[in-house]
Amino acid sequence: MKFNWFNTKKRNQNQPYFWQKYSEKFEKKTPENIDEIKFVVFDTEATGFDFEKDRILSIGAVRVQNREIKISENFEVYLEQERFNPETVKIHGIIQNEKFEKVEELEALKLFLAYIENSVLVAHHAGFDLKMVNKALKRHNLPKLKNKFLDTAYLYKKTRIATNFIDPNKMYSLDDIAEDYNIEAIDRHTATGDAFITALIFMKLLGKIKSKGKLPLRTY
Repeated sequence: MKFNWFNTKKRNQNQPYFWQKYSEKFEKKTPENIDEIKFVVFDTEATGFDFEKDRILSIGAVRVQNREIKISENFEVYLEQERFNPETVKIHGIIQNEKFEKVEELEALKLFLAYIENSVLVAHHAGFDLKMVNKALKRHNLPKLKNKFLDTAYLYKKTRIATNFIDPNKMYSLDDIAEDYNIEAIDRHTATGDAFITALIFMKLLGKIKSKGKLPLRTY
């Protein structure tokens, strides 16, 4: 099938300017060398687990490049809410009237897209976070995220599958892996805290992969 670059460009021009700027970043191919790839490790906290009814409460992220966590370049945004689920407060601690500076959902998406650009996204059990963001994009008539991604839960299993110290059928939580790698779970169940813990886990995983090895990058 022949790729029609002109039609793709035309479709992008029908989208808002911020989406066009985001899309343009993908004209450059992702480097093959791990040390040259720009990663963004991120996490979302949400009102629940229903992709149709529930909404994102906050997004936290941190950059990783050349095997370094760029702590000073972290990202955090809290979203205004109409939906409130008291059950999930027990997990993330974000209450309806918490005095965070909050933005509307579309503004949060604009900020997040400007931050991630064409980076490879990294998350723990990434399917949930990616789907929450994609559902939010869909509510504003925008396409899905274009970024390639990695799942630390999958990578963890992949790096240990040759040993007898892993259950291939188990869903390993962030706490499970953090404990295995002796990583202190600080600010657990906040988007920024979980993103940072995931970044530390990701650094450990990168240490087990050769610098020129290929990562199992996927698109959602």
